[in-house]
Amino acid sequence: MSTATERTEPAQSVTGSWQAGVLGGVVGALAMGGLMLAMNEPTLAVAIPSLYALAPPPNVAAGLFVHLSQGAVLGVGFAALVGVLELDSTGKLLAGGIAWGVVTWAVFAALVMPLWLSAVGSPASPPFPNFAVPSLLWHVVYGVVLGGVYAATVERL
Repeated sequence: MSTATERTEPAQSVTGSWQAGVLGGVVGALAMGGLMLAMNEPTLAVAIPSLYALAPPPNVAAGLFVHLSQGAVLGVGFAALVGVLELDSTGKLLAGGIAWGVVTWAVFAALVMPLWLSAVGSPASPPFPNFAVPSLLWHVVYGVVLGGVYAATVERL
């Protein structure tokens, strides 16, 4: 008979916190939306809602709703990557957020969005590909905020 006490640690999950991902994604999309409104309102008022036939006419509220929804979904994707890559510090989460922002810009904003807008006949259809520098800035801000909010809330949610 053994008298040793065995200590059991809870199993670590290889997935990130989807709740922190949703929250970070929404807050990041809000920050990004503020920049879009300040720098190029038609992106938020026409281009983004046009993806889902919600514009024209320009509709900032619909654009913001769509953008926040997309930010939440992409935040869940970020959370999954955080778990797989085992990003376990604030610095790594911020760097991961920046990288995620750049990837979402390159794939979705520069490649998918112009094709999609052209396919639905949007008046806001940009050229393909659309590697616009302001959009890169917006997506990097999204990623920084996403990574920061994720880091601040992952242990609480």
